[in-house]
This record gives sequence, structure tokens and C-alpha cells, in this order.
Amino acid sequence: MVTIPEYYEGKNVLITGATGFMGKVLLEKLLRSCPGIKAAYVLVRHKAGHAPQARIADMINCKLFDRVRDEQPDFAEKIVAVNSDLTLPELDLSTEDQETLADCINVVFHCAATIRFNEPLKDAMQLNVLATQKMVALAHRMKHLEVFLHVSTAYANCDRTLIEEVVYPPPVDYKKLIDSLEWMDEKLVSAMTPGLIGKRPNTYTYTKAMAEYLVQQECGNLNVAIIRPSIVGASWKEPFPGWIDNFNGPSGIFIAAGKGILRTMRASNNAVADLVPVDVVINTTLAAAWYSGSQRHTRPKSILVYNCTTGGINPFHWGEVEYCINMTFKTNPLEQAFRRPNVNLRSNPFTNQYWTTVSHTLPALLYDVYLRATGQKPRMMKTITRLHKAMMVLEYFTSHSWVWNTDNVTMLMNQMGTDDKRMFNFDVRQLNWAEYMENYCMGTKKYVLNEAESGLPAARKHLNKLRNIRYTFNMVLVVFIWRVFIARSQMGRNIWYFVVSLCFKFLSYFRASSTMKY
Repeated sequence: MVTIPEYYEGKNVLITGATGFMGKVLLEKLLRSCPGIKAAYVLVRHKAGHAPQARIADMINCKLFDRVRDEQPDFAEKIVAVNSDLTLPELDLSTEDQETLADCINVVFHCAATIRFNEPLKDAMQLNVLATQKMVALAHRMKHLEVFLHVSTAYANCDRTLIEEVVYPPPVDYKKLIDSLEWMDEKLVSAMTPGLIGKRPNTYTYTKAMAEYLVQQECGNLNVAIIRPSIVGASWKEPFPGWIDNFNGPSGIFIAAGKGILRTMRASNNAVADLVPVDVVINTTLAAAWYSGSQRHTRPKSILVYNCTTGGINPFHWGEVEYCINMTFKTNPLEQAFRRPNVNLRSNPFTNQYWTTVSHTLPALLYDVYLRATGQKPRMMKTITRLHKAMMVLEYFTSHSWVWNTDNVTMLMNQMGTDDKRMFNFDVRQLNWAEYMENYCMGTKKYVLNEAESGLPAARKHLNKLRNIRYTFNMVLVVFIWRVFIARSQMGRNIWYFVVSLCFKFLSYFRASSTMKY
């Protein structure tokens, strides 16, 4: 078999979702590690008055593309921005663009999707299912297409405990659902949604499962592969450790914890935190397309599905995530933290609700009162409300564990040569979680919040100041409790003297026993 860079040499690829988190990394990796690629066509829509070409030009100026810019200064010449909107008929492609894509595309990477978990069902169907249907229809017209790769999610079938590398049939016929949603109003659809999604937690996982089944049913003779990543996080190694550019998923939670805003969260410490670095997902994606494309004449009839997860190979638990976040942000704090980082994960909903009120809501209310008194606009309660909504969305995934079969991923790795394994590494057995989490947390500081390392001394000084404030507050609180509840009550004083006497006797005994000679 040819190597992965050799396979992509002279190929024209089409990427949807190229302006998204995973799409950017896919485009960068493809251009950097497969320099022989002929062109990368990217479907991009007009947004906020910016044309597709302008959006791509702006995107490739970010730090993510620094490495490929150094290694291949003319890489941008291979990117072809195509005006398209996946929600419109025929993808809003002009006749000329449709003919161009049909004549030249060899590989399709369909990454576009809405990742909002609480998206209304109609919108989620439009972006995750109907857009996929249009992409499959376009793929059927491509004369030289070798492989169609669909990016799904490992949680598409989260209503199951054991998830194999197969496409599962959805509980509802997707064609009938599409037809029904056309005439239903939003109110009726909203009322029906809980019954439709069943045991799945949201419309995102439901529609992604439906999109997989649609691809299986409508692919015909297309050579199709499906990638299912779990919780996609910051980069592990490429193009550099810790790259992240958004607040989505765990990144926003990590930042809130680092700022001292998040102090408690509903999660099971023993549940597996199935984080997977974005470069691992992209390397798996490129390798899967290479394998399916190289073996297209002898390929199996069934669709190859790859569960791109870490929990079954190199498990990492939410309790360990908590420890890593607290340690990293105490050592390398974020600037202008609200409180010292000290997030605690709690599995009991009642305990979590109590600490949510005590450590989130009440401090936020008091801080807003302070802001109002000083003539500033209150903002902390608004931030806390948004944080609680984000936590509620993630709660299902932080409180459960799944078992994913990864035989196809293992097979794919075994098919690769030594150089390909090094250049397109997705062997998560080599992943050091403590090191990765430190890079992830520092990545949120550098690339999301744009905080320079030169500001660390001031941030540490601010954290020490917050510690001193906390100690002072605790001391004042103890004195207040003494004056109000103990000093005025004979029984309170008796209990207090008894406790102090007991502590003194224990310390005396401990001191005597530690100096005793045997």
C-alpha cells in the first residue's frame, strides 16, 4: 500500500465545516503533512457580511497555521473557497461550482454539523441530517470520488452501554420524520421532542445517529467510512500542544474553574472522562480515508465505522480531571481570577445543589450588589446562569460511562507503516494524561483568553491576595459566630470549652507519645 502522503498526492479534497474547530485542524494537517495534495475545496457560507474567501483568508492568519506557513509559505494557494450554505436547496451551489466539484473531487470530508446540544429538533435535523443527505446526493455525482468520510460522534448511540463499530438503526424512520417536520410548527415539534429522542439526552446525539443511518441507506455504491470521536479537546502534539480556540464542551468549564467561578459540578469521580485530543481525531480521519481509498476495489461491503475514543485504551476519570485542573491553575493562574481555583465534583444531586447555592449563586449576588454600589454594571449572575446551563448540558456525559469497541481503529493502526504511524499518530496508549491536561489548561489561557506567560507573576500575586482575603474573611466569620452564638450562651460556652479542652488534651497526648522512648 502507498503511504498516506503518497495517497493524497495529486488529489482534490472537499471539506465541509472547515471553519469549525475540527475542520481547521483537518485542513492544516492535510496541507502540512500531505504537501503533494492538488487542492482543498472548502464549502463556506457568507457570514456577517464576510464573503467565503475573506473568511478563509482571516482563518488561515491565526496561530494554528503558523507551522504550515513556515514549512510551506504558498500553502494558501491550494485552498479553494466555494460559496455554499448546507441548509439551502442543492447546498446553494452555483451550477458552475456543482460541475467543478463533480468533475474533480477525489475525497470528501463531511465535518459540518451543529454541536449545540439543546438545538431545536427542526434546526438539528436541518443541519445534521438534511445537510448530510444533500452531501451524499452531491457525492453520487462526483465522477472520480474514491471515499466519502462522514464525521459523527461516539455519543450518537449513548442510549446503549456497549457501542460497537456498526451503524445502528434509529427508532424512527428518518424519511417519515423529515416529511412530518415540514408541516409541523415549532410548538408541536417541541412538545414531541422528548418522546422522539427517548433515552438520548439531547437532539444532537439523536440527529447524529439518524445521519449515520441515512448515510448507510443512501450511500449506494459510494465508498464510505464513519469516524466517531468522543469529547474532542485541545491538541496533544500537533501543530503544537494545547491548541484550542473555543469555549465549547470542557474548555469553557476548565476556564470557569480556573477563574474561580466554578466551584462545584455534578459528575461521578469514577466515571471515565472520554476526552480525545483533536489531532488524534484528525490523524484517524486522514488514515481512515487513506485506507478506504486505497482498498476501494477490495473493500468490504459494510461501512467501516471507527470509534475514536480513549476510555477503553487509556482510561482517565473525572476525579483525575478535577485534580489536574486545580493543580494547573493554582500553579499557573488565569489573570484577574474571581476566587482561587478549587472545583469539586459531586455525584449526589442534593449535595451539589446545596454547594451550587452557597458557592455560586450567593457570591454572585453579593458581587453584583458590590458592582451596583460602585456604579458598575452587574454581570456575575448572568455569567453564573450561563455556566449552570452549560453544566446541565454536560451533566449526562460526566455522570455516565460507556464501553466502545475499537477493533477497527486497532486494525487501521496495524495497516500503517512506521513513517505513517509517526506522522499520523493516533495511538492514545502513549498519551500522558497529566501532561496533556496541563497543556490543555495552559492552551485555554494562551489561545482562548489570549493571556501571555509574562503575566503569570502578577496573576500569582493576585491569587495570593485572594488567599489572604479568604483567610481574613474566615477569621472574621469565626469571631462573629463567637460573639453572636457562643459568648451570649452559657451552654455554647460550655461546649466551646469542652471542645478546646479535648483538642488540648489530644495535642498533649500526641506530643508525649511522639517523644516516648521504646
